[in-house]
Amino acid sequence: MTELAVITGASGGLGRALALELVSRGVAVAGLGRRADALEMIARDARGLFTPITVDVADAAAVAAAFSQIDTLGSPTILINNAAVYPRRDILDETPNSFAATVGINLGGAVAATHEALTRMVQTGHGRILNVSTFADIAPLPASSAYAVSKGAARIYTRAIVADLHDRFPGIVINDWMPGMLATGMGIEDGLPPETAAKWGATLALWHDRTLTGTVWEEDREIPPQRGLKTRIKDKLLLRKPVIRRLSPDAS
Repeated sequence: MTELAVITGASGGLGRALALELVSRGVAVAGLGRRADALEMIARDARGLFTPITVDVADAAAVAAAFSQIDTLGSPTILINNAAVYPRRDILDETPNSFAATVGINLGGAVAATHEALTRMVQTGHGRILNVSTFADIAPLPASSAYAVSKGAARIYTRAIVADLHDRFPGIVINDWMPGMLATGMGIEDGLPPETAAKWGATLALWHDRTLTGTVWEEDREIPPQRGLKTRIKDKLLLRKPVIRRLSPDAS
């Protein structure tokens, strides 16, 4: 099957790196972002495989219009929900409006793009949705309330759509991926190069294995689910160890 990937937040950082990595593997990419100039620069480097689409993912109507444009390229088979903002704002400076604006991008953008992708994927029963996530909701850093809440809610959203769809559409594979601390504008100066993380993310997005649905990955490895006491005891008695899958950056 010919792959067509949609990446939100594609104009910079990890999104840009993911777009270029997928293009390097021969995948056509529709890149959604707010910075038209940055998207056009990617298109110039992408050998005709990258379509730039300027859109604010917080605007659901604009996202719907963007997917109508994508329809002229073909049926999207991959969606990577990557768009996010991290305003680093003290809770005393955070207003209800500024908080909602962050949630509108980090959660609302994923909901809008996923809705559009799913209306198309259910027609074929085939698709791949990879949600770029973090552990920010488990241990929020100072001045990160809106980011932590919105990204934590996005992880719940992943589990919710899996609960709704997995039995009816097992061919639509959905999971979370945490790329780690990156050397991007939203990350840290000495973080992981986004190009390195993009190799893992591209491999995971192109891996259409139904057993991936509902799993959580950090960098290049699967995070095993919580195991109950009885299961842990049984594993110990039977000398069993959980199998932790790893990604080969060059696999697809």
